[in-house]
Amino acid sequence: MMYDFTIIGGGIVGLSVGMEISRRYPNASILLVDKEPKLSLHQTGRNSGVIHSGIYYKPGSLKAELARKGNEQMALFCQEHGIEHEICGKVIVATNEAELPLLENLHNRGVENQLQVERISEGELKTIEPHVNGIGAIRVPSTGIVNYRQVAEVFAELIKQNGGEIALNTEVEDIDIKDESVEVRTNQGVFKSRYLINCSGLLSDRVAKMANIKTDMKIVPFRGEYYELKPEKRHLVKHLIYPVPNPDFPFLGVHFTRMTDGRILLGPNAVLSFKREGYNKTDIHLKDMIETLTYPGFIRLAGQNMSEGLKEMVRSYSKRAFIKDVQRFIPEIEVSDIQPSKAGVRAQALGPKGNLLDDFVIIQHKRTVHVCNAPSPAATASIEIGKKIVNYFEEHTSSMAGV
Repeated sequence: MMYDFTIIGGGIVGLSVGMEISRRYPNASILLVDKEPKLSLHQTGRNSGVIHSGIYYKPGSLKAELARKGNEQMALFCQEHGIEHEICGKVIVATNEAELPLLENLHNRGVENQLQVERISEGELKTIEPHVNGIGAIRVPSTGIVNYRQVAEVFAELIKQNGGEIALNTEVEDIDIKDESVEVRTNQGVFKSRYLINCSGLLSDRVAKMANIKTDMKIVPFRGEYYELKPEKRHLVKHLIYPVPNPDFPFLGVHFTRMTDGRILLGPNAVLSFKREGYNKTDIHLKDMIETLTYPGFIRLAGQNMSEGLKEMVRSYSKRAFIKDVQRFIPEIEVSDIQPSKAGVRAQALGPKGNLLDDFVIIQHKRTVHVCNAPSPAATASIEIGKKIVNYFEEHTSSMAGV
């Protein structure tokens, strides 16, 4: 059988693409393949469940645009399909004088990104979060929480309702782009389609390489480890509490996230994973590890961020060191108040000069589109990313009229 579209990757981005194709082209034949026995086992099923506002991202970037629109669309989608969610808002908190200018810059960026943001005083912060130690903050009302695995399940159901097929336990081994079709070789046989979309997350650069896409970027996996507050201490956190980002370090830092099931997550840290899908400290894959450690971009990144990287590793192995960071915001939390929770792995694209790619990277080539960098806020923006990818085909492919 010749499919119209084959999608590689059963996370929320791949499922969103399939949903948008089936909505816009109801007669199209769609195949989505994933190597796992279930959908959404990696980034989608292991994130903190935040519906991001888009405040952090460079004005005019894809992240800024698609996060802002995606925030609205995700809330509407959840309302339409009865998915539990809450637009609870968040505060970004300065704990010392040195952070106040950075907080002001972040406020200005939020305004540039067309967001409703407000500076609040120490007293106003205490009204919102009585237990938080801060001298000033930004309140971002549009931030919310949801279980993205539930969202992805609805995406998948809509694809199937419209006649799309989902093939699990199907691992891609090679891709052959021909003049009129794309052949995807897998452990379950060869699938042919007119178009191909690569949404394979942690493996997206390798899948792009199979399709002869030459990029100088590489996916470097960073594990984010979480603790959670014990139930009797959950009252200490009312909403979402974030630090002012360190401009010298490319990750947000430890924050407090209330989940839809009532749990309060603390974290994540950001430590190098020695396996693309390595969720435990002991997970090591020799090929993955060597590939990362010998990549010139990683060597430069490690050198540029050695001090902060070592601090992250200490927090990974020392619960007491982790708590010191937590107590900057809520001094009442003690070591005995937290317990280990899940970990996730962020698929972060890195350039050869040691630069973490700030924006989403979507590459269009012949009959294929490759999503090669879609870390956070990709889940928030997933509906809009799906629309963007279908637009690529409509704008660049003259034969779409036949679908």
